[in-house]
Amino acid sequence: MTTPTASPASAAAPATALPLVQHDPWLAPYEPVLRRRQERLEARLAEIGQQYGSLSKFATAHQRLGLHYDGRRRGHWYREWAPAAQALSLIGDFNDWNRQATPLTKGADGVWEVFLPDKEYKDRLTHHSLYKVHVVSARGAQDRLPATLRRAVQNPETHDFAGQVWRPETPFAWTDHKFRVANAVREPLIYEAHVGMALEEGRVGSYLEFAEQVLPRIAAGGYNCVQLMAVMEHPYYGSFGYHVANFFAVSSRFGTPEELKYLINEAHRLGLAVLLDVVHSHAVKNEAEGLANLDGSGHQYFHAGTRGEHSGWDSRLFDYGKPEVQQFLLSNLRYWLEEFHIDGFRFDGITSMLYHHHGEGVSFGGYESYFGPEVDEDAVLYLQLATTLVHEIKRSALLIAEDMSGLPGLCRPIAEGGVGFGYRLGMGIPDYWIKLLKHTRDEDWNLYDLWYVLNNRRDGEKTVAYAESHDQALVGDKTLAQWLLDDAIYQHMGRTDTDPVAARGVALHKLIRLLTISLGGEAYLNFIGNEFGHPEWVDFPREGNNWSHHFARRQWSLADNPDLKFQYLLNFDRAMIELVRSSHLLAAGPARQLHLDPENQVLVFQRGPLLLAFNLHTEHSIPDYRFVVPAAGRYRIVLDSDAPDFGGFARIDDDYCYETLEENGVHKLSLYLTSRTALVLERI
Repeated sequence: MTTPTASPASAAAPATALPLVQHDPWLAPYEPVLRRRQERLEARLAEIGQQYGSLSKFATAHQRLGLHYDGRRRGHWYREWAPAAQALSLIGDFNDWNRQATPLTKGADGVWEVFLPDKEYKDRLTHHSLYKVHVVSARGAQDRLPATLRRAVQNPETHDFAGQVWRPETPFAWTDHKFRVANAVREPLIYEAHVGMALEEGRVGSYLEFAEQVLPRIAAGGYNCVQLMAVMEHPYYGSFGYHVANFFAVSSRFGTPEELKYLINEAHRLGLAVLLDVVHSHAVKNEAEGLANLDGSGHQYFHAGTRGEHSGWDSRLFDYGKPEVQQFLLSNLRYWLEEFHIDGFRFDGITSMLYHHHGEGVSFGGYESYFGPEVDEDAVLYLQLATTLVHEIKRSALLIAEDMSGLPGLCRPIAEGGVGFGYRLGMGIPDYWIKLLKHTRDEDWNLYDLWYVLNNRRDGEKTVAYAESHDQALVGDKTLAQWLLDDAIYQHMGRTDTDPVAARGVALHKLIRLLTISLGGEAYLNFIGNEFGHPEWVDFPREGNNWSHHFARRQWSLADNPDLKFQYLLNFDRAMIELVRSSHLLAAGPARQLHLDPENQVLVFQRGPLLLAFNLHTEHSIPDYRFVVPAAGRYRIVLDSDAPDFGGFARIDDDYCYETLEENGVHKLSLYLTSRTALVLERI
C-alpha cells in the first residue's frame, strides 16, 4: 500500500500541528481525530490515576484475582470476577471436587471470594493440587478454569484441563540482573521460534531442551532476540498458540514456569533478549478451558452477539472499552514482564483489533481508512494504554505490531500523535517474495518493483523486514526453500551435486535474504530453521495427519551434515547477520539507490557504510561493470554470496581491492558481477 510522506506546499501543516502531522502533512485533515485519541487517553489515565493511583497499580488484577497464598493470614485467597454469576464455588482434589463444600461470597464489584485457612487446608491444598471453579448462572452450571489461572495441566486420558496449584518450595533464582535490552539489542535481529517443534525428534520439545540445544544455535547465528510463540496456554496444540485459553498460564506442554524462567535466564546469559508473542486480539471460544461465557452473561470479557465473534478465526473478541477487560489485559502484560523478565512483545493480530471489519477483504487505499467509523477507537485506546504501561515498567522493552493496514503513527510515540509501538512487521515483503516465485520467471523479475516493495514503508516508523515467518511456513503453502528448490531439496542437496535447480535455489535463497535485510527495514526476523533452508513446512499433529509430529520438528542434522548444501545457507546467514551487526546497517537509515539496470538485472545501492551490488541475471556474468559511487577511494569485498563457504563457485578473488576510476568528473567502480550473486563492499 502506498503511504505518502510528503505533500504539496498547499497542504503544509501549521507550526502548532502534532509532530506526526508535521512529519506527514497529508495527515492534516485527520489531526482532530489524532488529538481526540490523545485526549481520550489522557482522560482515561486521569481516571485510572484517581481510582488506583497509577496505571501500573491498575495493572495488578493478577495479584488479586485467582488463587494466592496469604502469608500474613496463613491461607489461600481465591477471587474471581464474575458479575453475572449466581453462585461460585471452588472445587478440586482438596475437597473431593465437592461443588457445595467451598462456596464463594460476592462483593459489590462483582468479585467473588473465599479464604481457605491453613489450619483446615494446609495438607490438602498443596503444590500440584488440582482445582477448578464451579459457576452457576442463568444458563446453567459449569466447571470452569479461573480467568487468571497461573498453571493448567491436561489429563492425558480424558484430555480435560484443570488448574494446578504451583508453589515450589524454592523460588527460581534469577542471575540476569546485569542484562539490559538497550545494551544487547542495538538493532533487533529476531529469531522466531516455537519451543514444542524445535527438536529433531518427533515429539513435543521442552523449555529446558530449547534452552540447552537451540539457544546456543541462535546465539551462534548472531541473532540478538528470540521471539517465542505459543507460550500462553492453549487447548489445541495445532493452533500454533493463537487460540489462547489461559493468558497467565505458561503452557504446561513444554514444562513448568521455572523451566521457562530458566530458558529466559539462559537467553539473557547468552546476550539474547526474549520477546513474547502476545495474543490480545482474540481468545479461544472454548468454554471448558477459556474465558468465554465465564459468568453466563455471554459478554463478560467479550462483545455480545456477533460483534464478539471472529468468524474467520472461530474465536471470541475482547470488549476493549470495558474497564475490567482493560485491566485484565494490561495486568497480563505486567505479569509477563515482571514474573518472567520478558523483554518485550510482538502483538499479534493488531489489524483485527483496530477495525470493526478486522481487515478482512478490505483494501487500505487512503488515509480515510484509518480515521473513519470502521476504526474501533476502544482498541486504539487499549493499545495506547498497553504501550504506555510496558514502557513504564520496562523503559527499553521492544514492542512490535503485526498490522497489515499501515496505520499512520502506529509506531510513533503517543506524544507525537502515535500509538507507541517501536516496530511494525513488514508483512508485504514475504508476500511479495512468494508471489514473485509463484508467478514470475527469474528472467522477468522487475527490479523497479523489487526496489519499490522493499523500500515502501512509512518514513520515521521502523519496520521488521523478513523474507518468511511462521505464516509462510505453515502447511498449505511452501517455505521459500521449497518454492526455490522443489523436489531438488530432497534429491540434489549433496555437497558435490551439480544439479542446476539446486544451484539456482541455493543462490536465490541467499540473495532474497540479503535483499530483504539490507533494504526492507530497521530490524530483521527469521523463522526457526529457515536460516539453513529447512526443507519442509510446519504441520502440527492433527486428525488429518494421524497426529504425526513429522512436520512439527526441525531437522538440525541437515545443517550440521558436512556432506549437504544446507550448511552453505547457514554459513551465509551467519556471515550476513554478523556483517549487519558489525556495520550497524539497520540503524543507518534507508538505502540509497546508485544504479538500476533492468537489461542486465543489476541493482547497486548504498546503505550505511556498505555498498551492495546484485546481479540477478540468470546467465550473464559481466566483466568490468562500471557504475557511479558517492566517494572515491579503495573498496574491499566484505561479503560475497558466490564464495565457496556459501556454496558458490568462487568466480572472483575476494581479496582484491578495487580502486575508483574517474570518468567525466564522476567516480566509478568497476566490478566483475557474476550471475545470480551479490557483492558487499566497504570503503577502506
